[in-house]
Order: sequence, then C-alpha cells, then structure tokens
Amino acid sequence: MVNGTMAADGHANGSGSRKVDVAIIGAGPAGLTAGYLLTKRGFSVAIIEKDQTYVGGISRTVEHEGYRFDIGGHRFFSKSQQVVDLWNEILPDDFIQRPRMSRIYYEGKFYSYPLRAFEALWNLGLVRSTLCMASFAKAKAFPNRNVKSFEDWTVNQFGQKLYSIFFKTYTEKVWGMPCDEMSADWAAQRIKGLSLWGAVIDGLKRSLGLNRRPNDGMQTKTLLETFRYPRLGPGMMWDAARDRIVGSGKGEVLMGHAFKQLAADGAGGWRLSAKGPDGDLVIEAAHAISSAPMRELAARLYPLPATTLQASRLKYRDFLTVALKIRSEELFPDNWIYIHDSKVKVGRIQNFRSWSPEMVPDESVACVGLEYFCFEGDALWDSSDEELIELAKQEMAILGLVSPEKVIGGVVVRQEKAYPVYDDEYAANVAAMRTELEAAHPTLHMVGRNGMHRYNNQDHAMMTAMLTVENIAAGARIYDTWCVNEDAEYHEAGNEGSQGTLPARVAPSEDQAAALASVRDVPARIVPEKAAAKAA
Repeated sequence: MVNGTMAADGHANGSGSRKVDVAIIGAGPAGLTAGYLLTKRGFSVAIIEKDQTYVGGISRTVEHEGYRFDIGGHRFFSKSQQVVDLWNEILPDDFIQRPRMSRIYYEGKFYSYPLRAFEALWNLGLVRSTLCMASFAKAKAFPNRNVKSFEDWTVNQFGQKLYSIFFKTYTEKVWGMPCDEMSADWAAQRIKGLSLWGAVIDGLKRSLGLNRRPNDGMQTKTLLETFRYPRLGPGMMWDAARDRIVGSGKGEVLMGHAFKQLAADGAGGWRLSAKGPDGDLVIEAAHAISSAPMRELAARLYPLPATTLQASRLKYRDFLTVALKIRSEELFPDNWIYIHDSKVKVGRIQNFRSWSPEMVPDESVACVGLEYFCFEGDALWDSSDEELIELAKQEMAILGLVSPEKVIGGVVVRQEKAYPVYDDEYAANVAAMRTELEAAHPTLHMVGRNGMHRYNNQDHAMMTAMLTVENIAAGARIYDTWCVNEDAEYHEAGNEGSQGTLPARVAPSEDQAAALASVRDVPARIVPEKAAAKAA
C-alpha cells in the first residue's frame, strides 16, 4: 500500500495509489463475493464502496438506535449448492431458521399470497363477490381478442373487478407505469396456475365435505415454508465477507470512495480512480470487476465506449423505507404484507421482528418498515425525512393497522437503483454495451444486479461473481456469466442446493445475445404503439 493507512476497524482509507491484481467497484454481494474468493486464491484485491458506513448494497442492514432494518427483505435460499456452501463458509454460526409468511392486505382483511381465489371471494363478501363473478363471466363470454398488455391479459383471466382489486394498484405502485402499458407476456409469466372457476368449484366441494385437498384452484409449486436468515440481518453476511477479505492480508475495502473513472492502461490493465474522504485514490490492476450500474460504468470509462449513449438510456426504479418504532408487542406475524389499496402510497410493509427477533431489541416495541416505490428526484423521493415519517404514520392509521400516537420514532432509508427497468429498448442497449466491452476489454468484468442490468436475487449476483473469479483464475472466459438467472421462479420454489454444478463451460464465440432472452418477473413496456394511440 502506498500513501495509505489502515483504520482500526480494518477499513482502508487515505489518498494515493495502490497496485493490485484485481480492482473491484462496489461492495455489494457480487463485489464482496468476488473479493473473498479471489483473496482465497491468492490474488490481491482493492474494493471501493461509495457508502461510508455499510457494505452489502441493497442487501445491507441499517442500524438506528439499536434497531436493525433489512432493505427490501432478503431470504437466504438458493438452488445453487455452491452459493449455499459459500454462505455457510462465510457465516457458519449465525443463521436461524424462520417461518415464511407473506399476505395481501386489502380494506382491513388479509388474503393469502399467492392469491387463493375462493378465499378472496369469501373475504370480499356476497355483494362484491357476486360482482366479481359477473365480471369474470363477462370476460369469459366476451374476451379481448387483441391481448397486448398486462391489463388485457389479467382482465381476460379474472374479470375487470378482481383485476382492479388485486392486480392493478400494487403493480402500478411497484413499477411506476400504467398496467395498460406493461406487456402481456409478463402477466402470463407472473400469474400462472390459478384458475378462478376451478377455485370456486374446489371451494364448494370442500365446503360440502367432498374434497379436502388444499388445492383451492392452484396448480403451482409449494412455496418455501421456512428460510434461513442471519440473526442480525443480511448485512451480517456481508460484514463477515468484508472482514475475511481484510483479514486475509490480500485485500482491502475502501469505504466512502466514489467511482470517478476506469481507464484502460494500454497494456490490457486498468487504472481505477476514486474520490475518497481524504482525497483522490488511484488503483492499478490487471483486471477490473464492476458492479456499478451499467450506465455509470459507460460514462466513466476511458476511452468512452461507442455505446455510451445507448447505456445512458438504461433506467432504474428506486424505493425508500420508512422504519417506524411502535409501542406494541406485535402487529402481524408476516415477514411482509403487500398493500393493495389505492388510498395509500405505501406498497409493502415489513415486520422486522418476523425476520429475526434479534433485530428488535425491545420486546414491547414493534418495528415495521413501510416501503415506497418511486423514482429518484420525484416528489416522494425528495420529501424530507420528517414528511415521510408523518406520511407513514398517517397511512398506518388509514389502513387501520396502528394509531399515530403509538409511534415512538422513525427513520428513513433511501435506496437508489433498486430495480433495473426492463423497458422496450433495455435489451438492445445492454447487448450493445456488453458486446463492445467484451470484445475490446477481456479483463473488464460486469457482475451483479446493476452491473449487468438484470433483476438478480443476491444468490444470482453471487454466482455471477463466482463464475467471474473462475474466468480470471483461468485467464480466459470459460464460463458465460450472463447465463445466470434464467429461472423465473428461482426464489419462490424448489429445493435448496438442487443445482449442484456450475453452468456448462462456453466458448468465447457463443452468441452474445443468447442470455438476454430470459426475463425474470419484470414487465416490459409495450410502447411506442400504446403511447402513440394515447397521443392520437
């Protein structure tokens, strides 16, 4: 290390320069996984992270006055045995087993998630259920023959009434665009195995004692009933990974260092520039791994890629969490509940004690996180913390979950670029940048959710890093990292560790666009024709 110091907590700081084997941008799950595995193999690494306090990215755990908050909710489940083994290796003694419970909340009642149609009709009451069934009958008798949008597909399947209650409001809150502009393909992928008519017939049979199978019209896989979780939140995993990297003597994690530029050195290597609390820092490395958003990487590469303009059009959905401390032993047992109610802006409410009792130190206090989906710079995002806490208190009262006077404290956590947006041109923009950079810079590796502009879970992000390490160690692209995350139900069903081997090796000549054919639970926009129709 040149002109640098090591803080007492193991975090590197200071200005100057470093020379390492691999420079890594971002200390999220992908970056830290890569750093940990590289140091185990004897490579020297330097990781820059713009956050001054937390590693883990969107998988971090924020602490406020002894209370811990999971940003987004992260169940530790993976079909990959390699990922499961790595979790156990990094954090061998701190996992707990937790029950899985998520429900939908609508007008004061809870509904199972995934939705059980017969239960939903029962909870809605006779009059509304009758209207729902009439709407369903109309949709079946006079279906839309020109199905293009999420709205078209869902109304055809369930009728206008059920669509408006259980699909429209929440979906538009999450993605920030009207349901009539989202692709029907996404609806068909997201909502499957539920037959409304089959649910009604099955429910009637069971009410008469003729059928006791817990089917309820569903023909889907059984979801996880329990999951493993670090006792102090997911950030515990990534704190441990950071400490192991630093403890190896082969790596450092530079907190509070913002990515400025990544310049090719003309000999196949890289010069990574970052702005830190003590001045500018330059890291020289043979390889560079980026988990930075693709559009930021393109804008900070030197020389600028020809595809920089295309990358600049990549978009992201942001969200913020308002965590409230409430004088109550418990509010609900769910890990989180989905809010299908247009009277409020909140989309989902987490119950942190249901993730782990150790995250809430006072047994007489419930701690919940209200999640608001937004775009960076919009009115919600730019509201003050005080305004957002007051909004959260009032919306809890509107929902009938708690009265404002029981709230004894709150804090706001903003998460930018939480979800890569799959709009009508994202795939072409990603493919163009990927093709150019892989051809021009074989020692530059893109990993993780934002680094690849793919809606990855943390285990998917880790696997992209694991394959990247294999490629660096081999000195060639022997694994296609873009083949990770092709299972749309990866996080919902199946057996942990059921996929015990790495993906098949691929030749560098494999079609660059092949892996982009997979879309996991993210809607595509059906403009420009819908927008043109509206304009007309």
